[in-house]
Amino acid sequence: MNKRDRASNFFLSFGKAQISAFIGGISDFAIYTFCLQVLGFSAHGSNVLSGTLGAIVNFTINRYWAFESTTQPIGNQLWKFVLVVIGSISLKSTGIYLLVDYLHWNPFYSKLAVELVVSLSFNFLLQKYWVFRK
Repeated sequence: MNKRDRASNFFLSFGKAQISAFIGGISDFAIYTFCLQVLGFSAHGSNVLSGTLGAIVNFTINRYWAFESTTQPIGNQLWKFVLVVIGSISLKSTGIYLLVDYLHWNPFYSKLAVELVVSLSFNFLLQKYWVFRK
């Protein structure tokens, strides 16, 4: 594969992964809001639950559409994905905790800011080059 094809492949998978992350993120944010406002959970507690459920949505879309990586056994991808999710949730929860409890940011703005940073960097790179690598 030449440089141009590799670049095209990278940006196509990046775009698809961002759509997948957006759908997973919408699921995550809806659950986060419900846990925070209806159930009265803390901001970082709500994030752990919502992040886990959003990750299930994201894995499914990534495997079958964004990275089109169905030739590997699902178990091989799933354990790697779980490790990335644990890292991602840890980074996001820590970020939200610091922004809300120490800098006194709004929990919703904190969630959005941390989600963007972690999703565009940590999540995408590990998913593309480790979890769903063909």
